[in-house]
Amino acid sequence: MKNKFYQYIQDLQDTITSKLEAVDGKAKFRQDIWERPEGGGGRTRVIENGNVFEKGGVNISGVHGKLPKSMQTYFKVGDVDFFACGLSLVIHPKSPMVPTVHANWRYFEMYDKEGKIVDQWFGGGQDLTPYYLFEEDAKHFHQVCKTACDRHNDGFYNDYKKRCDAYFYNAHRNEARGIGGLFFDYCKASKDMTMENWYNFVAEVGNSFLNAYVPIVEKRKDLPYTEVQRNWQEIRRGRYVEFNLVHDKGTLFGLKTNGRIESILMSLPPHVQWVYDHHPEKGSEEEKLIDILKNPIDWV
Repeated sequence: MKNKFYQYIQDLQDTITSKLEAVDGKAKFRQDIWERPEGGGGRTRVIENGNVFEKGGVNISGVHGKLPKSMQTYFKVGDVDFFACGLSLVIHPKSPMVPTVHANWRYFEMYDKEGKIVDQWFGGGQDLTPYYLFEEDAKHFHQVCKTACDRHNDGFYNDYKKRCDAYFYNAHRNEARGIGGLFFDYCKASKDMTMENWYNFVAEVGNSFLNAYVPIVEKRKDLPYTEVQRNWQEIRRGRYVEFNLVHDKGTLFGLKTNGRIESILMSLPPHVQWVYDHHPEKGSEEEKLIDILKNPIDWV
């Protein structure tokens, strides 16, 4: 399974980066191949200063070895070995009319001293972070997520949408990071789902990503915007940074397992503002977004 999934994310990385380059029309992804001293490595691809995308990364990694003490405590396990692989992407567009997007699809194994698998699971999801709310875009993104889920289980979308709303939440701000999507983790074999079933589901979601995001980019990338709207985008990006550094499990795992720091922090946007005690104007489009982020709604 680990070989099958790692091949899948290599192919998916190629598909996604090629399409995003075509959408941008100017910038190309820069590639870095890196190795982790303890075992494994990855392929980082970063795009910067394009016509459409200000900064973005589409990274894959496959790392293995002895599970560090800090992660043993986190997973409540003893002295075990592990293998983890995944694709992680974050795209920050230049225009505040185009939403930031994040996605991640991953697979994890743990082994005993004899090298036998003692635990294995999939995880992942995709979520949207707009700066200005176009309801039809939110509905489109969530409908694509729901369609992918429904092909495997008609209860998945509602479950994973709720988990996404709960996970991507800045508790210290009392607001969601964005308008959500899907979040699933610890997807293990059961009487209803084999690991092969889970692989097919995760691949379905991964394959749906471009259909969920690119039509929104195409629709909004040429809309005019003001300096005030750009400032708002940078203030909201500050909230994005806060979530990734304070709450995100993937960032924590990368830092605790001696991952490549440039790849882990590629999710951070290049231009961000923290304005003291900032509040949007009453009745503004900015306030409308905040109201939605404080009270997640059902888009489909």
